[in-house]
Amino acid sequence: MKLKKLGALLLSASLMMAALTACGSKPAANDTAEDTKGADSAATDTAADDEENYETGDASLDNPLNQDEIGENELLVVSFGTSYNDSRRETIGAIEAAMQKAFPDYSVRRGFTSQIIIDHVNKRDGEKIDNVTEALDRAVANGVKNLVVQPTHLMNGLEYTDLKNELAGYSDSFEKIALGEPLLTSDDDFQKVMNAIVDATKEYDDGETAICFMGHGTEADSNSVYTKMQETLTAA
Repeated sequence: MKLKKLGALLLSASLMMAALTACGSKPAANDTAEDTKGADSAATDTAADDEENYETGDASLDNPLNQDEIGENELLVVSFGTSYNDSRRETIGAIEAAMQKAFPDYSVRRGFTSQIIIDHVNKRDGEKIDNVTEALDRAVANGVKNLVVQPTHLMNGLEYTDLKNELAGYSDSFEKIALGEPLLTSDDDFQKVMNAIVDATKEYDDGETAICFMGHGTEADSNSVYTKMQETLTAA
């Protein structure tokens, strides 16, 4: 299954959309060691919950993909998540919808790795999104036999490692489990993502506009993907 090939173009376009429309996820505490701010960031996010006065879009337009009646084949799309409703629908939701179209024999379901975002959306909008454990337990309860897990992660970082470790605990729950790679894994991935983001921003190529792509960063060795992407862009 050429999941990552499809995912590369979709995720690149989605990241671009979020960057250009300034509707990416609200700064929130990461639930793993990748968030170097730790408890301070979590406290800030909690305080923001009480003072929230911005409009993020209609949550009812987003499909949380937490339905039962999955069938024997499931494609679980795992993302960090975002509390911005419009961004969630137009980026993560768009990837999920495209995967469902590309793989009609699989039921696409959603899992978020950020419990803080899950709780925030549920508290504010009443929308329930599964975390990874809930999504996997749902698959087991529905009798899924063939499970494909495709993360929308940029790199093989700490959250991707956590995902692999959690899947290992379900090795006896399914007949087959396949885990897709993060977006930036092979040299070819870097070239494809570069081509996608350059093409998506060509209208801004006026000799006066600079575009800066910002990443979360990680303490893992995979943080080197940022340097490699810069080198790929510079060389081209």
